[in-house]
Amino acid sequence: MVKLIFLLSLIVQQSGQPDHLTIYSEEQLIAEVSRVEFMEPLLPDTPLIDLEKVDFLMKDIEQQVYQQPIDARIDINGNIIPEEPGYSLNKQAFQNLFYSYFYSNKAASVNVPRQVLHPRVDSELLSQVRTKLLGQYVTFFNSQNKERSQNISLSAEAINNYVVFPGETFSFNKVVGKRTAERGYLPAPVIVKGELTEGIGGGICQVSSTLYNAVDRSGVQIVERYSHSKRVPYVPPGRDATVSWYGPDFTFKNSYNQPILIQARKLGGKLAIFIYSSEDVNYQPRKIPSASRTLPEEVESGSNIKQPKQQ
Repeated sequence: MVKLIFLLSLIVQQSGQPDHLTIYSEEQLIAEVSRVEFMEPLLPDTPLIDLEKVDFLMKDIEQQVYQQPIDARIDINGNIIPEEPGYSLNKQAFQNLFYSYFYSNKAASVNVPRQVLHPRVDSELLSQVRTKLLGQYVTFFNSQNKERSQNISLSAEAINNYVVFPGETFSFNKVVGKRTAERGYLPAPVIVKGELTEGIGGGICQVSSTLYNAVDRSGVQIVERYSHSKRVPYVPPGRDATVSWYGPDFTFKNSYNQPILIQARKLGGKLAIFIYSSEDVNYQPRKIPSASRTLPEEVESGSNIKQPKQQ
C-alpha cells in the first residue's frame, strides 16, 4: 500500500546533480547517504523507496543519537541530584524528512529530529518518597576481604536509589544485572548446591539477603525468595535470600498505595539498607530478628574451593 502511494509521487529525473542527504545531530555529522542507495525501481524512471534500507538507516541513527534518561538520585550527603532527560530518534518525523528529500531530486541536509525520554523518577517524586522510614536492616562483613567487599559495593550501588512504584514487582537479578568480570565483579566464595566454591560475584547474596530483611520488616509483599543450601553467617537462620543470574531470584511486589525507595549504604564492614516512602503510605511493618554484630568467619581459599562458576 505504501509503495502504491509512492508511485503517485514525483518522478525523479537523474541529471547528475548532487543528491546526497547529509544528516546532523546537534551540529555533528553522523551520516551521509545517496538517493540511489535507497531506490527500488519497478518501472523505468519511476523509483520507489526501499523501505528495508530506510529502516536500517534509522536503526543506525537511533544508536548514535540515543541517550538514556537518568533518574534523580540522592547522594551520600543526602542531597537530591536532579534527573536528566534522555533522547531517541523521532522515527515518524525522520521518515517525513527522508521522503521529502528522496522525491525532491535535490541535495539536502537535516538535523535529526529527537523525542524526549522522561526519567522514571524526578526530583519532586524523590523528595516525597524519602520522608517516611518503613524499615531497615544491617548486616556485617569483613572489609579486609577485598573481593567480597567489591562485589557488595557494586550490587548495593545497583539497587541504591531504586524506586518501586505501586503494583510494580522488583527483581533483584533484573535491577542488578549480570555479574561479570567485565562489570567489575571479582571471584569470591559462594555456596552452590551445598558446597563451597569460588565464583564471580561472591558476596552478592549478602546484599540480596539484607534487602530481603529490610523489605520484609517494612511489611512489603515477598513474591520469590530462596534460602541457601547451607546456613550463611551474616543473617539469622532462615533469613537469607540466595540469588544467581542463571538460577534463583529475589522478588517482591509493592502493594502499597505509594512508591517505595531503596537506599543502600556500605560503610566499612557494615551494609545497611533502608526502605522509605511518603507520609501518605499505608503499611504494616513486621517484626523480624536482627543480624548478629559479630563478624562472620571468613573462608580461606584453598584446596576445598572448586573451579569458578558464574554467580
